[in-house]
Amino acid sequence: MAAPTEAAGRTGMWGTARGHGLQGLSNARATVPAMTLRDSFGFWLKVALPTWNKGILIRRRSMVRVSAGLDLDNAAVARMQALREAYGDGPVLIRNPIRPQALLLASSDVQRVLNQTPDPFSPASSEKRAALAHFEPHVSLISAGPERAERRAFNDQVLDSARPMHRLADGFRACAEQEVEALLHDIGPAPELTWANFIEAWSRMARRIILGDGARDDRALTDLLARLRGRANWAFMVPKRRGALEALQARLSTHLARGEPGSLAGLIATMRPGAAAAIADQVTHWLFAMEPAGITAMRALTLLAAHPAEAEKAQAEVSVIDNPGSDLPYLRACILETLRLYPTTPVILRQTTQETAWSNGTLPSGSGILIFVPYFQREEQRYPDAHRFRPITWLGLDPAHATPFIPFSGGPGICPAHNLVPLLAASFLAAIVRRYRVAVHQPVDLVSSGRLPGTLDHFRVRLGLG
Repeated sequence: MAAPTEAAGRTGMWGTARGHGLQGLSNARATVPAMTLRDSFGFWLKVALPTWNKGILIRRRSMVRVSAGLDLDNAAVARMQALREAYGDGPVLIRNPIRPQALLLASSDVQRVLNQTPDPFSPASSEKRAALAHFEPHVSLISAGPERAERRAFNDQVLDSARPMHRLADGFRACAEQEVEALLHDIGPAPELTWANFIEAWSRMARRIILGDGARDDRALTDLLARLRGRANWAFMVPKRRGALEALQARLSTHLARGEPGSLAGLIATMRPGAAAAIADQVTHWLFAMEPAGITAMRALTLLAAHPAEAEKAQAEVSVIDNPGSDLPYLRACILETLRLYPTTPVILRQTTQETAWSNGTLPSGSGILIFVPYFQREEQRYPDAHRFRPITWLGLDPAHATPFIPFSGGPGICPAHNLVPLLAASFLAAIVRRYRVAVHQPVDLVSSGRLPGTLDHFRVRLGLG
């Protein structure tokens, strides 16, 4: 990595991007500085590649194992810290032959970008469009203009994004209780939770909540979506499977047509969304997003098992509540803290819709913006407990206003399920911890050093219920 003085000697005081082959940069005004070639290569090798290898849209089991074994996520945060030391608050351009791509290094810049979404910082980046077009080509995330506004409003309305408790919360909590009961019955008298049996029960709950009880056992729907997500991991490098997408949407349409009361599909049946809402694509995204939510729930349960004092607080919370799925602020805090430690969306992408000015230069329209979330949430120089499980941090803290922590992104582009996901995950965990004390069987050394690892491989977790 080049020191700042070395960079200045080669590219001017801030290492400007002129004359270095970056496309689309104007020579008329000073542009945001660029990394040296060496630092750019280090970023791609130690931050971007390990993140991509694990799978952005569906996790690759083998690559998650490699990341955990080699501690690649902590190494990525360390690389980001080194870039901050070399280039200051940034932003700084990552050298590549395609288009300007700016890496954010300061939380103030992150807050600005999130608050000014979708204009001039559009969430519909070229990379995101190429990936999501495989299975939800009209989802609000990759839409623009009036279509985006209508689709986002549809999401907010059905998911009750502005309300801490969804209007159907009582039914959702009952559903979580029922599926946990079925899970515990299935795993027998000496229960051990693994990712396989956990996600099976979680997915049944997700299908019921989104599509109704008639979809509970439609595992084929989830499997079909998983195959399309697997192809989406490769974005523009593989062709789209239009036949598979049509089969997915036909299956979805059958469930949506029932409009079962008590489900999100039932709410949709009472509405009159326009054709531009592209209902099937929005619902597809909800089904897709429920798996990362399940990963977080499994990790949160694992962290509670590894931290007896925090587990006692969770058990005390559920033991004094008549309805075990009530607000559950501490379990919700556990979910948010797990997302801080292990974000399921490690990279937030934006793309400029016009030229933008920064403290150290300008970026032309069409520039990419990259926010590497683990760096901001695991930065121990600014947050001493960065590598520890501290749910109490989130009590009374709105995740929408917690920068530099951004468990659900932020601003107008915040995940519309930022209240619904903690509700569902907390309800699911409450149904478990109310019945059992949980012990970690694997990984056995989760907190042996006093610091949590950079990667928590949910595929290999085994939890004993006693």
